[in-house]
Amino acid sequence: MSESHLLQTYQSKVVPLLQEKYKYKNKHQIPAIKKVTLNIGLGEAIQNPKAIETACKQLASISGQKPVVTRAKRSIATFKLREGMPIGCMVTLRNKQMWTFLDKLLHIAMPRIRDFRGISPRAFDGAGNYNIGIKEQLIFPEIEFDDVDHVRGMNISIVTSALTDDESFTMIQNLGFPFRK
Repeated sequence: MSESHLLQTYQSKVVPLLQEKYKYKNKHQIPAIKKVTLNIGLGEAIQNPKAIETACKQLASISGQKPVVTRAKRSIATFKLREGMPIGCMVTLRNKQMWTFLDKLLHIAMPRIRDFRGISPRAFDGAGNYNIGIKEQLIFPEIEFDDVDHVRGMNISIVTSALTDDESFTMIQNLGFPFRK
């Protein structure tokens, strides 16, 4: 399979732009995307254990990689939650799979979001990483509408090697991510 369109854009357009704007002395100082993590939290899994199974299957089809089931770290009596109970699933994507997923997210999934006005420019964590919350998994083309038992959201974390939010914002914006004004 050929290189991702987004990776080519990063190498040909974004790297020279960042080099010029921030005056890096070394090519290894230029920010890059290290990994992307997809996480689905399932509070409903306490009452419905099958929810984990279906969410994992959907996350696997979206990411192209088998998800890891996340478990509760401690017991919380008010939520009827015990330590070690499965409460979600997650996937970490790197390298080729990461670029392919970001390409799909940007060019196929985001345009399918209802009333989409762009992603928030304030979702940076202070260390150059960016988080996107998605309300429904149906925006991904791999998910069949008829197979969905429950509409679930997910969190997508883009982890970068940028030292500041400004550097990360410049990189992600020049990759083509649509930020709100």
